Amino acid sequence: MSGVEDRPANPFQRVGAISNTHAGRDFQDAVQRFLASIALVLEPEFPVPVGYSVKKSHRFDFGSDAPPVLVECKSFTWTTGGNSPSAKMRGLSEAMLFFSVAPPQYRKLLVMLRHLRREQSLASNWLRNHRHLVPPGVEIWELDIDTGEGHCLLNAAGSQ
Repeated sequence: MSGVEDRPANPFQRVGAISNTHAGRDFQDAVQRFLASIALVLEPEFPVPVGYSVKKSHRFDFGSDAPPVLVECKSFTWTTGGNSPSAKMRGLSEAMLFFSVAPPQYRKLLVMLRHLRREQSLASNWLRNHRHLVPPGVEIWELDIDTGEGHCLLNAAGSQ
């Protein structure tokens, strides 16, 4: 029964994490430290009115009015079988929708966990297959939680 002790009791639970909520919170803490290291000190759970003709408040993971920045964090990993977590990937499309209806003066960053499968990160795989969903001006970053290093995969000008 080799490896059974490494598997969580819940098959949807991230291996090595107390809970998926804890894994997400740990990643958000790492993102906050990374952003502070590049001189972006942002407020957690930052509310901004979003929408077209009708507006409703949405809390971005981090944000600020000065400088105007909005950040969404996604701590997604490849499945244990090496597949893309398709249901969670839909959450990235939702993040792109929120960025598209957020006020235009904000810099918008999606920061994803750097998680590799055969030398390809989940973030770069998603971007390769879903770049058409990324609104103009949105930056896609990935963060290596072990080293604290961030890497921009897509800048605001749309360059990789």
